[in-house]
Amino acid sequence: MTLDQDACYAIISARDSRYDGRFFNAVKTTGIYCRPICSARLPKRENVVFYPSAAVAQDEGFRPCLRCRPETAPDTPAWRGTSSSVGRALRLIEEGALDSGSVEQLASRLGLGERQLRRLFLKHVGASPVSVALTRRLLLAKQLLHETDLTITQIAMASGFGSIRRFNESFQQVFKTAPSFLRREIGIEGPGAPAADIRLKLRYRPPFDWGAVAEFMKARLYPMVETYVEGIYRRSLHVDGQIGLVAVGQGMGNWLDVQVKLQNLSLLPKVIARVREVFDLAADPEVIGAHLGQDLALQDLVRRRPGLRVPGAFDPFEIGIRAILGQQITVSAAIKLGGSLVSHLGAALPAEWAQESGVSRLFPTAQSILGSSLDFLGMPQARVRCLKAYCEAYLAEDDFFGGDTQLVLARLQRVKGIGPWTASYIALRALREPDAFPAEDVALARGLAQPGGERPTRDALEQRSQAWRPWRAYAAQHIWTELASG
Repeated sequence: MTLDQDACYAIISARDSRYDGRFFNAVKTTGIYCRPICSARLPKRENVVFYPSAAVAQDEGFRPCLRCRPETAPDTPAWRGTSSSVGRALRLIEEGALDSGSVEQLASRLGLGERQLRRLFLKHVGASPVSVALTRRLLLAKQLLHETDLTITQIAMASGFGSIRRFNESFQQVFKTAPSFLRREIGIEGPGAPAADIRLKLRYRPPFDWGAVAEFMKARLYPMVETYVEGIYRRSLHVDGQIGLVAVGQGMGNWLDVQVKLQNLSLLPKVIARVREVFDLAADPEVIGAHLGQDLALQDLVRRRPGLRVPGAFDPFEIGIRAILGQQITVSAAIKLGGSLVSHLGAALPAEWAQESGVSRLFPTAQSILGSSLDFLGMPQARVRCLKAYCEAYLAEDDFFGGDTQLVLARLQRVKGIGPWTASYIALRALREPDAFPAEDVALARGLAQPGGERPTRDALEQRSQAWRPWRAYAAQHIWTELASG
């Protein structure tokens, strides 16, 4: 990846917040790299060099600034819309795929060769997968040091390091100081708090349409699994055999306030990654809006909602169940079915957790759905068979949602009862494919109807959507949101 070094210098001279997270500036004389908005004295042009990501800056031997805290910058979006394989790999890395696994295993999950994945990373990210993973762990650890009272040992586990020794060595090597020294520097001393309740700020690139996301969530709440009370979204989680709770609300700045309660702190990276995906925090609304706004039919929608995001999924399996339950019925009817499924088959949370959060159950597992007749749903038997066939297919694959997007779509459509619309909707929500587009969707056709009421056919809609690539999922979300608000 190449950057216009002189243009970048002009940006940091103006401290233009629009470019926060798009690149990082490193000062040769201090060995420190910063965000473009850093309030430190402007370095001389000959002393500064610019990098497309924090991982590249750290690869070159620079350490993050303590003043502007690069770990709090919005996600670098350079790869968005350029390589779906790199995008999915970065999401898996953020969830901790390389904390215990290898690059070869990561590449296999994506349906790629190891060398091919490395080449894609160098092209689109500018650093290797291993460097990206180490940077993620260290920057998360630094954020936890700044924003929580967790002990140093807890932070080592929560940021994906296998041991406190490995954490200390890596931290010392990159930051040139010990974690305990940094804690004293920022005014947090003592052993820390042993609680597993963690509060963090997750940044995004503004604008962010929290109202649209909140309305989307509220319209699809599954009773007992999720709540939305006084501006706070809460839900239960089942991650790698462990349970958790997450609460998300709008922050006072360009961030979301997030509270996480976990049985096992080592799962924190995966939970943070899921929160980022659900609320689409890595989106670059300026780039997406500029592209979609070129279409006259979308201009007004983009202008009214410049910060619209595409809500994701805490669990891909769950989105599949939701999509099947919602086939050919209204959203409210689908929620009623989902609530019945949860009340009959969802495992109960510990009483003290339920009392604290107002959330009392977990989403049902594939095993529990397969073990039930599902008669209580009162659905047509064809739909019941589809639910069970989906659960069987999910359990039969070690990584059902792994591999190339087209491979996952084909895998889904092999399940009897899952057609192109359902598969595309799952890809849009669960795979976080920015170009996913359910061309068969009746609502999309209604939203793009001609003034006389004539709706585009499936083929016409597919052809029309080509101009929206690689952001068709956002075009679809704009149309759906407009219909829901009307």
